[in-house]
Parts: sequence; structure tokens; C-alpha cells
Amino acid sequence: MTVEESLEKIVSQVRRDIVRMVHGVQSGHPGGSLGCAEFLTVLYNHVMKHDPKVWDMSGFNQDIFFLSNGHISPLFYSVLARSGYFPVKELATFRKLNTRLQGHPTTHDGLPGVRIASGSLGQGLSVAIGAALAKKLNNDARLVYVLMGDGEIQEGQVWEAAMFAAAKQVDNVIATIDANGQQIDGSTKQVLDGGDLAAKWTAFGWEVLKMDGNNIPDIMKTMEDAKNASGKGKPVVIIMQTEMGNGVDFMMHSHKWHGIAPNDEQLAIALNQNPETLGDY
Repeated sequence: MTVEESLEKIVSQVRRDIVRMVHGVQSGHPGGSLGCAEFLTVLYNHVMKHDPKVWDMSGFNQDIFFLSNGHISPLFYSVLARSGYFPVKELATFRKLNTRLQGHPTTHDGLPGVRIASGSLGQGLSVAIGAALAKKLNNDARLVYVLMGDGEIQEGQVWEAAMFAAAKQVDNVIATIDANGQQIDGSTKQVLDGGDLAAKWTAFGWEVLKMDGNNIPDIMKTMEDAKNASGKGKPVVIIMQTEMGNGVDFMMHSHKWHGIAPNDEQLAIALNQNPETLGDY
């Protein structure tokens, strides 16, 4: 089995986790979670240097990741659990009373792998830049990764952070923007057109890459390119094209599934399209 085939098997299981978690409580955000499943799976299982056995909040000598668009927590929790940060069976507690797996990630219960609460949008890049500066001060050569949504970057704080990172040459941070063109109220073009994102980030002084976020080989190659571009005086941003709801045909090509749960019949269809590969929780 090739590396790509192995990663695809994990992605299939992650998709199952996402739809089952959201269905189980009839609440959550499946669309963006499914759209980023390939990316986060590749990041944690192929790109980042990290060890869940020695996880702590400092992340010293580890690559670390911040989820800024925290509403795609089903994806984050599935990937963390499948990477060994906490028991897979805990996924069954998603959004339930007294769970560590809140609808948006929180830190007060000490869930391994989660370093910030990210219910409010627009803050993750700022935190990632702070963490990247801390690594520089600590002579820690590892990298900081952050994922944002294209609707999320309508927040002004994102652009303040973008300006700061370039001005201060924070070149050990790699940001990725999920450019699926959809947000809760419609398409990003209808709500607030971001225009040419690559041109904007280039103008702000970032090294800009593009990739197909639903294509595992392209993710692997582009993330390697991003690592190679790091440490050269510029922060790196990746404009990642994805399809909201990818892997579940009736959830694709619309903003409708940004934040609603499948019913029993729809769950069965979604699971049938994604074979079980690692065992359901």
C-alpha cells in the first residue's frame, strides 16, 4: 500500500466520524469538516513532526497546529483521536453534557491537542504568530501551522496579523486558507467577495502557494514546498481550494450543509459512500 492509499483510508474513516458525530446530536458543522478532511489527515499523519505521547501546551520541539475556524471541530477531534491524542471512543461524547468535545474547541478541560478556544472567528492567525515568535525566542526550529476559512478572513483581525507577520519576518508559520467559496449565509462572493486572495496576501508580503485541498498527492507536495519556503524571511500562506461536503455527494456544491446535521437516511447514504477502514467508535 502506498502512502497516498494509506492516507486515503484514514480520510474515509474520518469522514465517517464526522457525519456520525454530527448526526448523533443533530448539531454541528459537517460541510467544512468534510471539505478539509484530506488536508488535516495529511497534516497530522504525514507532514507535522509531533508526538501525542509528549503533548503539552508549550509544544516545544514539536510542530504545532491551531484550528482558527473552530466550527469544523468534528474534523479536528476525529483527526486528533485517530492520531492518538485521546481515545477514539470519546468521539461518541461530541457536544454532549460535560464532554471535553464541545461544539467549538475549548481548553478548560485539558483536551490533548487543543491549545486555544476557537469559537470566535478571526483569532487563530494572531495566536499562531505569537506561538511562532515564542519558538524563535526558545531556539525551537519546529513550525507552526494554522487553518482558517475564506469566510473567516473577512474578519479585520486577520489582516492586522497578516501585516504584522510579514513586517516582523515571522517565517516559521504556515497558514492555510480553506477557499471553498461558501459560508453560513451563502457563497463568499455573495456575502463579501474577497477578490484575488493570492494577490492580496502577496501584497501583504507573504509567500503564497496554491493547492487542491481534496487531492492527497497535491497536498503532500504543496506542504513540502511550504516547509521548504519557510525560514527565508517571509511567512507562508497556502490558498487551498476545497469542496464543502467533499466525499458525501448530497452535501457538495452548496452552503446548505455548513451547519446542519443529516437525518437517519442521509447518514446511511453518507456512510455507504465512505467505507469503514479503522473501526467506528
